[in-house]
Amino acid sequence: MANDFNQKIIEEFRANDGRVGGPFEGARLLLLTTTGARSGAPHTTPLGYLPDADGQVLVIASAAGAPRHPAWYHNLVAHPRVHVETGVFTYEADAVVLTGEEREAAFARAVESDDGWADYQSRTTRTIPVVALRPVAHDGPPTISGSQSFGDVLVRIHGVLRRELALIRQEVAASGASLGAQLRLNCLSLCQGLHNHHEGESQGMFPMLAQQFPELADVLARLEDEHRRVAELIGELQRAVTAEKPDAAATLAEVDRLSAELEAHLVYEEKQLIPLFDR
Repeated sequence: MANDFNQKIIEEFRANDGRVGGPFEGARLLLLTTTGARSGAPHTTPLGYLPDADGQVLVIASAAGAPRHPAWYHNLVAHPRVHVETGVFTYEADAVVLTGEEREAAFARAVESDDGWADYQSRTTRTIPVVALRPVAHDGPPTISGSQSFGDVLVRIHGVLRRELALIRQEVAASGASLGAQLRLNCLSLCQGLHNHHEGESQGMFPMLAQQFPELADVLARLEDEHRRVAELIGELQRAVTAEKPDAAATLAEVDRLSAELEAHLVYEEKQLIPLFDR
């Protein structure tokens, strides 16, 4: 059972596609549901997370520097299969506690992006665990929480893309002259997510629409052209952040180019397709 503070965050998170206010406003947040180590009952906890490679994310069992690991950590050690909510998408994941050099590198990236993690570590004698949440492969499209229609799904996914791009722009602008390792991972995670979304549209949604609405041929052709243009800009951003010495100014310029092109694309897609879905 979540405490009152966490319960309010959980309710706000679910009601607003992952957006919350107060101390977590603008933060990357997920809901992690674990199985109680002793009770066997589900427990949901809001947690900050770090994007990582291969679609996994990292959560850190800091407990604000308390002397003992948080309950959710003990739960996932006992029952590693967990449920993750990102605001729009939900999925099952396997929780893996990182060790050795892998844990050290991940924690260093976390400190690089927010020195509050180092402050928490300084308050306790325990080594704060870092846990990788690795999505469990499944057939079919991603699971969308609480969606009613294709139009609703499209708007909600677009909202996620817009927020993440805005957050990365903010992070790059505040990063100084060069980019840290975690910020580079954040950018690459966005690139992969955006690519996956457009691939899903091109391979699934657009062929379905073309079959049902032949009059959409010109619209779908334009959307496919825009997908290709966005893919080119994603490639430019990827090259900027994977350069030997990534430059923040150059990366910010690529983020701005991608933001402008993507926003125009999303607006046109919503204008053309949502009336059809709603109808």
